[in-house]
Amino acid sequence: MMTQFRRFLPAAALSVLLLAPSESRAQATPQRTPTPNDTLISPEVLSDRRVTFRIYAPKATDVTLRGDWMEGPGVVKLEKDEKGVWAATVGPLTPDFYSYAFAVDGVRTLDPKNAMIKQGVASLDNMFLLPGAEVAFAENRPVPHGEIRQVWYQSSTLGQQRRMHVYTPPGYDAGRDRYPVFYLLHGGGDEDSGWGTIGRAGFILDNLLAEKKARPMIVVMPNGSLPRPANLPPATPGVPPDPAVTAALQDRFTNELMKDIVPVVEKNFRVLTGRENRAIAGLSMGGGQTTRVVTSHPDQFAYVAVWSAGVNPQVNADFEQRNAAFLASADKLNKQIKLFSISVGDKDFALAGSKNLAELLKKRGIEHQVHVSGGGHTWINWRRYLSEFAPLLFR
Repeated sequence: MMTQFRRFLPAAALSVLLLAPSESRAQATPQRTPTPNDTLISPEVLSDRRVTFRIYAPKATDVTLRGDWMEGPGVVKLEKDEKGVWAATVGPLTPDFYSYAFAVDGVRTLDPKNAMIKQGVASLDNMFLLPGAEVAFAENRPVPHGEIRQVWYQSSTLGQQRRMHVYTPPGYDAGRDRYPVFYLLHGGGDEDSGWGTIGRAGFILDNLLAEKKARPMIVVMPNGSLPRPANLPPATPGVPPDPAVTAALQDRFTNELMKDIVPVVEKNFRVLTGRENRAIAGLSMGGGQTTRVVTSHPDQFAYVAVWSAGVNPQVNADFEQRNAAFLASADKLNKQIKLFSISVGDKDFALAGSKNLAELLKKRGIEHQVHVSGGGHTWINWRRYLSEFAPLLFR
């Protein structure tokens, strides 16, 4: 049949028909002009611990960089070369895990050459590791690893499915042991993946357990960013929130935690129950949520940590009124809560509020610890707070 078919084809048509598939595609696909973006490296960690950032944006007129190693306001301006590549070098930086983002002509932009992403509620950041001894506690080291699982559950608070991340220690699936539970809360703008990505919680726990510095535990990382109820007024940037609105939002999360999250965890994981086997800690917004959870349910957690959060001195009267029963129970609390820890950086905008919370507890005779570290309101501090707090739990 092929011989007969070929007999009636013009020679030109036959040559097209018999072209190899790869030759046909090559002729149909226009050749792409190479650009400097093809071989661009960003970020590039240099031997002296400086870091160079680059982005190919030949039509842009202004490119800036903001990273969480920067304290205070301001940005780093990138310079453009004749090929359209913008670049800037920062540092030297202390070895750590960092996040950053570009702004190209005023538009927040991810680094397209870096696939390491931190997800938030309404934004994304890039991440990179600057390796070194200072960050070994949070690195992916050759030790037994636990697992961070995504767990979906029905929220009676919101009437919908919600997600949390749950860390189980090495050997969990192969064993039958039951474990204490640490509820670990993120801050504003983040969601339940934050502690597992930029927070490095899984690797921090793996390394502590490998060094026998912490007791094996399950770590529950819920999504504390609940949608704002329609009956509450919208937040106004730059205006301090109404204490009543803040309390309502914190109570909403507390309800979700105690009525939905804790029961789901205790039903579906091999956990030890009761106050002695529960810890809770949170940063920033999560620190405020932690405070509200503990003041409203003081008999449910024996270990508490508030990081980069506190009580604005201007709302002391409201705080003391809402938490009168808690503040009046020092003798009972000092027996129930084995550790109440407050940590904040000396350049953190939450410093005054953290110190004020400590003063309120001190005035009422409630035992607690205060730790003021260096640094600001960043994951650089919060990872270290976790590495220092976890070894103290369930002892």
